[in-house]
Formats: sequence, structure tokens, C-alpha cells
Amino acid sequence: MRALFCLLLFVCIQAQAQKPIFVYAEAESATVYFNGVELTHKANAKLPAGTSEIVIKNVADYLNESTVQIGAPSTLTVLSVQFTRDYISEYEPDETSPAVKQVRDSIALLKKELDKTTNARVSEVKTLELLDKNNQVYGQDSGLSVTELMKMVDYYKAKRTETANTINTLTEKERKLNEAIARLNTKLEVNTNKAEKTSSGKLVLQVMNETAGNVPLSISYLSPLASWVPFYDLRADNISEPINMLYKGQITQKTGLDWKKIKLTLSSGQPNQNNEAPILSAWFLRFGNNGYQYENAYYKQNTLNSSVVAAPTGDIVIKEKSTIDKYVEINENQLAVSFDIDVPYDILSNGKKHSVTLKEIKLPASYRHYSVPKLEKETFLLAEIEDYSKYNLLSGEANIIFEGMYAGKTYIDPNSTNDTLRLSMGRDKKVSVKREKVVDKSGSKFLSSYKEQTFTYDLTVKNNKKETIALMLKDQYPISTDKEIEIELLESDHAKINKETGVLTWELNLKPGESKKLRISYKVRYPKDKVISNL
Repeated sequence: MRALFCLLLFVCIQAQAQKPIFVYAEAESATVYFNGVELTHKANAKLPAGTSEIVIKNVADYLNESTVQIGAPSTLTVLSVQFTRDYISEYEPDETSPAVKQVRDSIALLKKELDKTTNARVSEVKTLELLDKNNQVYGQDSGLSVTELMKMVDYYKAKRTETANTINTLTEKERKLNEAIARLNTKLEVNTNKAEKTSSGKLVLQVMNETAGNVPLSISYLSPLASWVPFYDLRADNISEPINMLYKGQITQKTGLDWKKIKLTLSSGQPNQNNEAPILSAWFLRFGNNGYQYENAYYKQNTLNSSVVAAPTGDIVIKEKSTIDKYVEINENQLAVSFDIDVPYDILSNGKKHSVTLKEIKLPASYRHYSVPKLEKETFLLAEIEDYSKYNLLSGEANIIFEGMYAGKTYIDPNSTNDTLRLSMGRDKKVSVKREKVVDKSGSKFLSSYKEQTFTYDLTVKNNKKETIALMLKDQYPISTDKEIEIELLESDHAKINKETGVLTWELNLKPGESKKLRISYKVRYPKDKVISNL
């Protein structure tokens, strides 16, 4: 009998030891990369001595299991770690908070009192119905004397008044109880909504603990369910002042848990972590292919800007925080830039973009206007930034606010091989440009077996601004790759000529209200039995 008792006791102890221990992991910090996030949580587990199974709730809906790191005292040994979204156990406790439980208990008590009040009111109503049914007492038919009849009338009147008053009192009590229950239900809904959103992800830990007690845990891991991109606001009030740049990060996260008052770090590095020690190899430098010439870079930039949707109704106001630099620490190495933000943020797990201000920069800029009337009938304003590498800029889109108006978007590419960063500040409609064919100086004629075509264009530019501007104006004449096609540049009006590309460039300074007319003319000669498709 004693042996059986000991066996049962051992089984009970083992069963108790197998019961999982659920803990809630509170998110403390997030390092967000372009393609992932490293989350750090803290938790506290009350553990017995010996082996235990810990289920850590409120981790990301998906994470890289191989990147999980558990920080714990030396008395705790982590035997295994497993990530799951399908953990089911009858041991998982009720997560109702004490405040919610108190509200629910109050509602239950009030409902019991409401039931009693309703029952009492119904009884009084039945009593009143019975009195009204038996009040038809007729003198001669009842066999009662006048004195007895008067006593009956007085009793009926008093009893009916008392019953009616009781019904009114109980009805009022019912109303107040229903109102109280409704208020508590509203409070319960508010309390429930205030509860922190928890994810479906869980970490299941098998651990061995030397001594029973509370054990603090630190949990970190990588998840691909968050990202950020750099974004900029560029504001220029006129072409004689620096550009005010607001350096921002747009964060998107769908980890399944809302980040409340979390410490944020934004990094341009790669979040690939593994357990293999890195080995340095030889570092060889080599030249890369720039990909396009200076003129093509301008053309590409301006072509992108030419598709910008029209600006909204009204000005965009940027709220500048002059003290933002106090809250953001920028760290840079050869491969990455990180922004440590001291101000805690709330980033909800809704997949929407959350904007975080990183830095404010005043960019000294020199401005010039740029126009290629052959391709685009409007003039663009370019801002040129020298020594831009010191600003830790990353590639990203930028809003342009010029002279108080939204002017569209541009793209900042700090990886350019040029010494100067050129930003397109949008179209400037106050600088007009026109390209017209001069009919009497253009035409075709046939010479023996050849056809000769002459093309002449006038380019007219006018500065309608109140200040002098520098304008780079470009046009071109065709280049031959066939010996049967002969091309002669007849007139260039003192332009700088690139004979390899056929690009003509004029550097002009236009005073307020000043206009200039320039002319380009060229001749093409080729066999008359052939056709040039792109002339």
C-alpha cells in the first residue's frame, strides 16, 4: 500500500512538472532593417527546480528560429527552442486582467439584483390585476351593508394605491439597474480594447533550472515582417537660400504585435545572422560601369519628373523640430548607417507606413535651371550639393516644396559617382522656353543621286522671375554611323559642342525679364534611293 502511494505521488509530481509555464514577452526595442527587424523582448518566469517547459507568448507571427537568442541567469540552462503558431494546451490560463474580472463580477451581481426586482414588479402587477378584477361590488347584489361596502372601497383604494406605487418604484429600480449594467458593459468593452494586442507566435523552451524562483528572460530574434525606407522633404523658399531637408524613415510592420513605446533603431545594414564565425578575405577594389553619360543622367532624371501628377490645392506645411538632433544618434561604418532614436514610438502592426523624423539638415546649394526643349517644353530647376557624403544620405524618394508650393517628387541617389549631388527641384514655369522650326531655312533638295535635307530651329528662352538665373540649355544634331550618311553642323550659335554625342550646350545668365534667341542648323546628305527612318 505504501509503495502504491509513493508511485501515485511520483506520477502526480511528474504530471505537475510537465505542466507548461506561460509567460508574456513585452517588446522593448526594435532594430528595423530594409528587409527585416530584430526584436528584443523581456519576460519573467516563475520556475520550479528541475526541468520545465516555458511557452513565451507575444512574439512575432513569423520569425527565423535559428536567430533566436535567450538571455538568462547562469542557474538556467536552455535545452531547446522551438517557434510555433499552433500551440494548444488546456493549461493555458485565463488572460483576463483583474480590472476586467472586477467589472464582470459587478455585472453578474447587478443582473441578479435586476432579476429579483423584475420578479417583484411582476408579482405586484398581478396583484393589481386581481384587485381590479374583484372590485365590481354592487350594493344590492353583494349582500353587503353600506358600512361594509364603504370599508371595502377604502381597502381597495388604499391597497391599489400602495401596489401601484410599489410597481412604479420597482420599475424605476429596473431602469437604474439596466443603466448601470450598460455603463459597466461599456467599461468592459473599453478595458478589453485597451488590452495590448498579442500575436499568434509563441516560443516553446525546454529548460533546466537549478533553484526555484523568478527568472528574468531576455529574448531576441529576427523577423522578415517589418521594413523601412528613407524618405525626404526638400523645401526651398527661393534660389538664394539653402535647402531645408527633413530626413525621415517610413516604417512598415506586420509582426502581429503592436510596438508600444518601443525604442527604435533604423539601420541600412543587412540583418543576416548565423552562427558561423566570419573570415576576412582579401579586399580588392575595381572600377565599375557608370552606365550613362552626364547628359543621359539629366535626361533620365527629368523624364522621371515629367510624369509627376499635378500638385494638390494649397501648400504643404512641414512642421520643423529644431531639437530633433538631440533625440537621434547617427552611427556610420563602411557598410551601413544606423539611427538610434531616443524618443519612444508606437508602431502598430497594420502594414501602414509610419513616419519617423531622423534629422534636419540645411543643405548649402547652388541652383541652375535646365532645359531640353527638344524633349520637354518646360524648364527644370536643379540644386547642386557639394561634399554630400558627410550627410549620411541614403537612396530614397523626396517631396519637393519650392516657393511654398508642392512641386512633385524627386529621387535622391547618393551612390552617384559624381562629386556633386544634383537634385531636381521640379518644373519652374516662370522660365519659359520655346523651340520652333525656321521654315524658310529648312527644306529638301536633290543633287544627282543624293538627297540633301536642311533643318534649322530657333530656341527662345525668357526669364520671368525677379532674380537673375543661370540656365543650361541643351539641343542636339544627329551623328552618322554610316559613311553614306554625311552630316554637317551649319550653325550652333556659340554652343559648346560634344562631337561624339552631337549634344550642344549653352550656359546662359538671364537677368529678370530678359529673353534670348539661339539658332541651331544642320544638313544631312544621303543616297536618294534610301530612307532614314529616324530623321
